[in-house]
Amino acid sequence: MEFHHKSVLLEETIEQLHIKPDGIYVDGTLGGAGHSYEIASRLGNSGRLIGIDQDADAIAAAGERLKPFQEKVTIIRNNYANMAEELHRMNIDKVDGILLDLGVSSFQLDTPGRGFTYREEDAPLDMRMDQRQTLTARDIVNSYTEAELFRIIRDFGEDRFAKNIAKHIVSARQAGPIETAGQLNDIIRASIPMKVQSTGGHPAKRTYQALRIELNKELEVLQNTLDDMIELLAENGRLCIITFHSLEDRIVKTSFRKNEHPCTCPPDFPVCVCGKKSKGKVITRKPILPGEQEMEENSRSKSAKLRVFERHI
Repeated sequence: MEFHHKSVLLEETIEQLHIKPDGIYVDGTLGGAGHSYEIASRLGNSGRLIGIDQDADAIAAAGERLKPFQEKVTIIRNNYANMAEELHRMNIDKVDGILLDLGVSSFQLDTPGRGFTYREEDAPLDMRMDQRQTLTARDIVNSYTEAELFRIIRDFGEDRFAKNIAKHIVSARQAGPIETAGQLNDIIRASIPMKVQSTGGHPAKRTYQALRIELNKELEVLQNTLDDMIELLAENGRLCIITFHSLEDRIVKTSFRKNEHPCTCPPDFPVCVCGKKSKGKVITRKPILPGEQEMEENSRSKSAKLRVFERHI
């Protein structure tokens, strides 16, 4: 199946990156290379783009799409958590811009065999962004304790019926392992009142989000790498991050604010004594949102938010 992914907030992100023809840029979530194609097309002969993704299908698709720019593009199969390590291996200390387009790609959602979707009843419970990983969503559903399932569905899915869903999963698997999306969907439906199911979209949506985030450690990776990415930026370099749900957005917003104002001294101190210096400034006091036309053309853009941080050394 061909890798299709419509890049969200494409024009806005490219504009915010302030691309210089001779600059070095990193796309930490390469995907189908929609953003990367636009970055590469703006680079001169001395410019450079490094694309990182952990998904083999994305790597293959991006390689094809970026062929016209192959002399200035390097594609790496890895998690963006290891961005600094990969760049240092290439003797790159500073870059002019970094982009992250978080969440799951359209290709991953639309390929039943990848197990990200609740819309295909026969789909396996997989959800691995990196298929070299052995643990799958099926393993989580069938091996986590009721308390662990409750925690992830509550915290990562923000589902008010998390306790009931966890209870029903543990009860159902006693009759045999839960293998498919259809089986899990039926369990979730039985856990949520019918009057609630008639509003707010598919009842399984939040649970699938929770399983995906837990399996791929998405929030943990984001939380642990934001400071490192800001450190990688050259003077006036920009970090642009597109999020798709409140948990990601909160992490980015908090981290950007902390890097702009890191001082931990009490407010009544006349001078700073903690010695923590600002790393730059938040460009987006409020996130940049998709326009009406984009939301009409691409329903998956509706929850997208773009936040931008500019480095000052």
